[in-house]
Amino acid sequence: MANTEASLKEAMSSIEGATGVALVDYTSGMALGTLGGSKDFNLEVAAAGNTDVVRAKLRTMEHLGVKDEIEDILITLGTQYHLIRLLRTRGNNGLFLYLVLDAGRANLAMARHQLKKIEADLEV
Repeated sequence: MANTEASLKEAMSSIEGATGVALVDYTSGMALGTLGGSKDFNLEVAAAGNTDVVRAKLRTMEHLGVKDEIEDILITLGTQYHLIRLLRTRGNNGLFLYLVLDAGRANLAMARHQLKKIEADLEV
């Protein structure tokens, strides 16, 4: 089992193209931990803003009567990928991992695979 800090460090070191990662509580919009980002990319602001994305998708699924769970939400930009992975292990409902990737260096399939592994080991 890994704590938040160790999990964020693992994401940054083991996922090719990772430029930032955060553990976020989408019920409050608060980042419980962040690593990476830059002066031009405030990871805490981005993490908080993406809580609206998660809430909107969950609300839409509820309105449609979709009885399933979100694994990932992917947002592709010209130079970045933003990957949101909702945590479903050991009662971590309400949390997601938010990963920012450099689109030129990242492999999405491998990033998803590694983020799933990190989720399984995360102890919050």
